[in-house]
Amino acid sequence: MEWPTPTTTTTNMNEYEKLVIGMNNPRVVIDNVACATATIVKVDSSSSKHGALMEVVQVIADLNLSVKKAYFSYDGRWFMDVFHITDRFGRKLTDESVLSCLEQSFDTGNDESRGSHTGREKHTVVELIGNDRPGLLSEVFAVLADHNCGVVEATVWVRHGRIACCLTINNALSGKSVADEQRLRRVESRLRRVLEGDLDDARGATAAISPAAVASADRRLHQLMLADRDYERGSPAAPAAVSIQSWAERGYSVLSVQCRERPKLLFDVLCALTDMEYVVFHGAVDTAGDSARQEFYIRHNDGTPIGSKEERQRVVRCLQASIDRRASPGTRLELETPDQPGILADVTRTLRENGLLVTRAEVSTKGDVVSIVFYVTGASGRPAVPEAIEAVRRWVGVDRLTVKEGEGEVQRWRLKSVGGVEAEGGVGIGLGYLGNFVRRNLYNLGLINSFS
Repeated sequence: MEWPTPTTTTTNMNEYEKLVIGMNNPRVVIDNVACATATIVKVDSSSSKHGALMEVVQVIADLNLSVKKAYFSYDGRWFMDVFHITDRFGRKLTDESVLSCLEQSFDTGNDESRGSHTGREKHTVVELIGNDRPGLLSEVFAVLADHNCGVVEATVWVRHGRIACCLTINNALSGKSVADEQRLRRVESRLRRVLEGDLDDARGATAAISPAAVASADRRLHQLMLADRDYERGSPAAPAAVSIQSWAERGYSVLSVQCRERPKLLFDVLCALTDMEYVVFHGAVDTAGDSARQEFYIRHNDGTPIGSKEERQRVVRCLQASIDRRASPGTRLELETPDQPGILADVTRTLRENGLLVTRAEVSTKGDVVSIVFYVTGASGRPAVPEAIEAVRRWVGVDRLTVKEGEGEVQRWRLKSVGGVEAEGGVGIGLGYLGNFVRRNLYNLGLINSFS
């Protein structure tokens, strides 16, 4: 093969660049035969980009798929990831549109190309974080409605008295992006005043509007809450058992996580590791019933392991916070209704008037229909009163609102250490079951001489 020289024509250089891009893009193999209970997806590519594993797992999370088992391996130049995936009902993937979307999303290897298919480039993103209070979300949506801003998508998390929102908005009258900069600045100013509320307690209230779309609202909320240092306000009942040990011979820190299995658990853990600038070189995930075990062999971006007790403790707190953010105490309300200006302001006002607090919310719009999910509690944080929920049902329409039991508190796990050794920063899960699983795969890949 003759490599291009400086005299090569522009056309040839473009072809060469396409070849290089094609070689670096992930190679995806989807196997629906080898495993009876899950679809196996293998992704491998050459990449030195920080967060490459995070991007792969984000694709799976965005499609609302579940990872039942997985292992990862990365040598700084080439990564190989294997996932056992099911749909949200625990079944193998048989929908050709889902399989095609999964393969195409991996092939692009580009967040922007994924975003271009959603139409998000026509919209504007609003990010909010501040102290939560009864009726705050209703006031936020009322401000947007007053300025004729439609909410296309919304994700809201509430944790330890703080609320974080990522909202995608457009012009409610035309369905196009809000191009008027003065109008956007007015909206931003009013939202900031709403968040500040009582000026004596307006700690860290921020409202920002950006014309740039985000690839994942969940990903952005993790970043906002980490920057807000929510991990410093941890609850006594930790949502996960997290331990960190040192594998000095190989220069790794070994991170173990055990907790209740739930959707997007792996995504949430990797968000924390990526945002803290750690690289996952090897790892494994295994689930059994409602229990999940994860183990990661990590280093800093500069190749060094975790170096101090204080850093280990911080990593443990950040991971527990990342897992806890998606916890949704309360009753789940699901509403599908024709989209119309101010619908979210009206619904959230009704919740407020009936003494219900929103602990988490997700909104999505498809065509002329808006799908809304709220998790609600009573005004004091106690379970919602049935009469209040019934009043909301009557207002929105009994046939439109579905009431489901909430996810409740994350189950606490009492884990025993392996061999009586307890690791820094949490319960010592040790290099036990998952450690052998990881090492076996490293041995099979030729990355270590022996896994014994």
